[in-house]
Amino acid sequence: MKITYTTSKITEELAQILVLQQANLYRNVSTEEKLAEGFLTVEHSLELLKEMNDVCPHTIAIDEQGNLAGYAMSMHPSFKDEIAVLKPMFEVIDPLIAPEEKYMLMGQICVSKNHRKQGAFRGLYTHMKNELEHDYDSIITEIDALNSRSMEAHKAVGFEEMVGYHANEQEWVVVRMQL
Repeated sequence: MKITYTTSKITEELAQILVLQQANLYRNVSTEEKLAEGFLTVEHSLELLKEMNDVCPHTIAIDEQGNLAGYAMSMHPSFKDEIAVLKPMFEVIDPLIAPEEKYMLMGQICVSKNHRKQGAFRGLYTHMKNELEHDYDSIITEIDALNSRSMEAHKAVGFEEMVGYHANEQEWVVVRMQL
């Protein structure tokens, strides 16, 4: 199946991101699925997703039928106070990042169930990297330490571990990809 990678431009695409997000949130998937397929932790509102997109468009994957196959959210560090669950991450990484380093936070990545294991994860990051490499030095994200599928996938596309920490009764691992 052919997948096209681009950036989100219209509200309908943002709404599709939220539908895919809901289907893959931690509370909406079984324990077996969490282990086998991974899961999402953060839930966004359409308003916040649009504000984030206005600063730096999200990367999306569209299949041949025009359906959303996946997304990788771009979250500029200026949004660090907008999502409570992410505040501890910024407290941990801010002292570790050189003042001159310009980075984009990959706010969340998700591939729909019927598009997994077809290269969409790698395709999303390849497109995101190509879009950001002229203005940013790196992409940073955090992963729930229990989400081994996500950890493996991120390492496979070039992310390296920065730091681990404990917050909100969870263990987190922050990873970075140099651009």
